[in-house]
Parts: sequence; C-alpha cells; structure tokens
Amino acid sequence: MTGQPDRPQADNQDRPAADEPLPEDAGAESTPSADNGELGVLQAQADENWDKYLRAMAELDNVRKRSQRDVENARKYALEPFARELLNVRDSLEMGLATSAGAEPEPLRQGFEATLKQLATTMEQFGIEVLDPHGEPFDPQQHEAMAMQPSPDVEPGTVLTVYQKGYSLNGRLLRPARVVVSAAVDAD
Repeated sequence: MTGQPDRPQADNQDRPAADEPLPEDAGAESTPSADNGELGVLQAQADENWDKYLRAMAELDNVRKRSQRDVENARKYALEPFARELLNVRDSLEMGLATSAGAEPEPLRQGFEATLKQLATTMEQFGIEVLDPHGEPFDPQQHEAMAMQPSPDVEPGTVLTVYQKGYSLNGRLLRPARVVVSAAVDAD
C-alpha cells in the first residue's frame, strides 16, 4: 500500500468480448482492428491522465507538509528577534550587578537608568507600548481599577494613581494598567 489511490478499472460489462460478433447496428466503419487501435490510444491517454493525477496529488501533499512546517517554525521562532534584543538588556543588568559591590550609589543609579532606557527602546522597537494613564479618564478596556478615592480636585472617573503600568502589543492589550480612580466627594 503506497498511500496512492487504486487505479480505476475500465467497466467491461457492456463491451462485447473479442470473439463475439459486433452488433449489426455498429456499422461498416467499426472493425475489430480499428477498435483495438482506438482502445490503445484511449488507454495511453488514461495512463497519462492517471500519471498526472498522481503527480498532482503528490505535489499537493508536499505543499501541505511544507506549509505545516512553515507555520510550526513561525510559531516556534516568532520571538527570536525580540529575545535577541533582550539579551543585551540582560547583559547590561548582569554587568551592573557585577560592578555594584562597593560602588557609589549615583553611578549605579545612572547605570540602571541606562539599562531601563535600553529596555524601553527594545520594547518600542517591537511594538510594545506603555500605558501610563495618570490624569486620564478611566477606560475599563485599558485600565483595571484597584480602588476608588474621593477627590475634590479632579472630575470623578479620572485616574489618580497608577499602581502598575499597562502594556499593549501593536494595539492589543497585554496587561491593563492597575489604577486608583477618583470618585465624587460626598456632600455632608
């Protein structure tokens, strides 16, 4: 069994046997030698068409397998460029920690700021945006309210404090910003 469909067999039930006489209405043009020649031509065409069919099926199977491999590789290695860029950030943090023993606080802080800037640049390069909604109206599609706090200084429903920034990837929310939202002040 090769996985190929079986070749269809010709239906010989309605065809007279070679030693049987032809029906009288067959006409004078049809002779056994003419039928054999025409049958040979038709058999050659059938063989050629069968070969084309098998080749087309094999090509279709190859395309399907190749597509599956491409999709699998795309899924498996989609983050490769991003991961490669993050290695630089990790290296920078490791070098900072290695040199931090006995270091002055100000140069150490500057090193961490430079590393954070490098990380922000990498994230921006790959379409990751920071959601820092301080002072903006609360949007339940982008923000997660952790608490409500009365505030006479701002309109109700405004973000007062950002506990944790949110992030989006090419417009799709990765993580909502966790915020404190202003509430109306009760008039006593």
